[in-house]
Amino acid sequence: MSILNTFKLVASKREQLTNPVVQRRRKLSDKIYDQIQLAEAKKEGRTYAPLRFKTAVNRVTGERHTAETPKRIREWWYINAAGKINLIVKYGSKTISLDAKGTKNAIEVNTGDELIEALKAIKGAVEAGELDQQIQVASIKLREGFGK
Repeated sequence: MSILNTFKLVASKREQLTNPVVQRRRKLSDKIYDQIQLAEAKKEGRTYAPLRFKTAVNRVTGERHTAETPKRIREWWYINAAGKINLIVKYGSKTISLDAKGTKNAIEVNTGDELIEALKAIKGAVEAGELDQQIQVASIKLREGFGK
């Protein structure tokens, strides 16, 4: 037992449920991180496709096997008629409004570098809790679609 005496032992209990606001922030922050990586990859002329694990069952033998497949990530930006880049922020399939009135849902930038900086700024705003109200509205709308 002398080896255990070398560690700092504490009484710990893991929380079962985390705050839903924090969960939503973390979910959106992770998606914005993917968008930043995608934008940087496009700027450098390469592709960004993180791998995920998929489990499939062989219908004949009934055996399960796991395979790595690339995760498809859609861009949250497009080029408008004026040649500018419009960036929208999505929570699930719902677009988040970025102003207090709920009328403006896109950020217009000129270059790919500005796009990356805008994504980083949005990620910071999400982590700071500035978009909690908009995330909650989008979450409610998203859940309503599953009830039908």
